[in-house]
Amino acid sequence: MGHDSDLLGVSGLLTAAELQLRDSVREFVGARVKPNIASWYEEGVFPLELVRELGTLGLLGMHLQGYGCAGRTAVEYGAAVMELEAGDSGIRTFVSVQGSLAMTAIHRHGSEEQKQTWLPSMALGQTIGCFGLTEPGAGSDPASMSTVARRSGPGAEADWIITGSKRWIGLASVAHIAIIWAMTEHGVRGFIVPTDTRGFTATPIANKLSMRASIQCDIDLDQVRMPASAMLPGAQGLRGALECLNEARYGIMWGVMGAARDSYETAVAYAQERLVFGKPLAGFQLTQQKLVNMALELGKGQLLAIHLGRLKDAGVLTPAQISAGKLNNTREASKICLQARSILGGNGITGDYSPLRHSNNLESVRTYEGTDEIHTLILGQQITGISAFG
Repeated sequence: MGHDSDLLGVSGLLTAAELQLRDSVREFVGARVKPNIASWYEEGVFPLELVRELGTLGLLGMHLQGYGCAGRTAVEYGAAVMELEAGDSGIRTFVSVQGSLAMTAIHRHGSEEQKQTWLPSMALGQTIGCFGLTEPGAGSDPASMSTVARRSGPGAEADWIITGSKRWIGLASVAHIAIIWAMTEHGVRGFIVPTDTRGFTATPIANKLSMRASIQCDIDLDQVRMPASAMLPGAQGLRGALECLNEARYGIMWGVMGAARDSYETAVAYAQERLVFGKPLAGFQLTQQKLVNMALELGKGQLLAIHLGRLKDAGVLTPAQISAGKLNNTREASKICLQARSILGGNGITGDYSPLRHSNNLESVRTYEGTDEIHTLILGQQITGISAFG
């Protein structure tokens, strides 16, 4: 580790409780993720054995209150996922999908019975959830979804018949339940669909060059019949789904700084040990310039995450501010990881070192939960009052 991994003293802004949680997750990642991640990534395997361990640590739905959830603050959640993504984006993505998407959908929009039924076992990692919103033809524009849910007959107690397809759905092939968003005659609604329901098929997407230690799937819904009680009563319209996305976007702005920090620290350590023309690579001006730029953007990104986390804990964080954090931090983290790879030279393209793996992963993270372009237009509308969508 370099002498100044925390050049700006950002850790001084965290409380003792926040630092304790951060350090416990860092220890877990050091023991369970870092020794194995290169082979998991190479083999394209998501380590399912970690799921219950993450539950035992209280990291699943950790920002939610009650129902066996840890009830942590937004900043504590952020500090934890930053450490997970220092291990790998795929591990943090699991926690995001489980907690910020699937569990948040049930916690925020579900009935009391749905919450009691699912959340305690999801918090422990005994039940895995996924979040079926994105479709093959509707990525950035979820309002144009073609998945439909129709009543099987008259009356409020009639079953729902769901038909359609979803794509890029994290965890779907290993999940026990799916939160499926579908168009009804009364707008978009969410449904809790057990994945063993007849007509539900999840197929992992192969040949990925990014997020290889993670699972993303195509879902096919062929006249999936669900009882009336499967619908999330509190989610009416697309807003219900987008509220969950904002929870996930918030976590991402912290997580990517973990990938960036791990890449930066790897580059500093390598540059101090690698001899070029008889002196350490770290002694060259061009290398120092790269390290300085990386350290500055890392510190600024962490400061932004902490600031927005404090706003979230105060209950005043806006969607536009979440977009600012997601856009800035994913973009700058990507640059840091690539800069770190350049310092590693040819050795940096192997799995022995983390920066290129992090960089490849961040191409996915920049794309999901709103692309750079989408967040740019959200911020553009916030600044000008004019929508440039469509």
